[in-house]
Amino acid sequence: MVPVRASLEVDRPAEQGPQTNGDFFMLRRITTALAAGALLAGIGLASSGTASAAPAGGPWVGCPYGAVCIYGQDVNPWGSPHPTDVYYSYGAHNLSGKYGHHYIVNNQYNGASVSLCSGYNGVGCHPQLPAQNAQTYDLTPVNSITLNRDPILG
Repeated sequence: MVPVRASLEVDRPAEQGPQTNGDFFMLRRITTALAAGALLAGIGLASSGTASAAPAGGPWVGCPYGAVCIYGQDVNPWGSPHPTDVYYSYGAHNLSGKYGHHYIVNNQYNGASVSLCSGYNGVGCHPQLPAQNAQTYDLTPVNSITLNRDPILG
């Protein structure tokens, strides 16, 4: 019996594509690598959105899940994830010694919000920060915050 040599090489002009099986697989690797790179770039662009999307069920920039956190004056929680104040219970919480701009992170769930109030004990409250959001506020005129249940979900 005479051994037979099989080959997938095809004689064709250069403009019709790769000349050898090896060229075909090299082209396929390059195409796959480019597609994977485009996919990863798309994921990177999609995940570089706003800071208002907290991970569900876990801590967010040092703020425990289910809590509202206040960070030190002019402290960026993404650079220093160590809150100075952490609140878990619904209702009013009086503030003391908070002046200037502070980040507030609302890592509560089920639509719970936090309000900033000009008076003590939750009096004179202003717009709410929804659950799973973060914002910087000037706390100089703020004397208390309230943690609020969602009126529908309770």
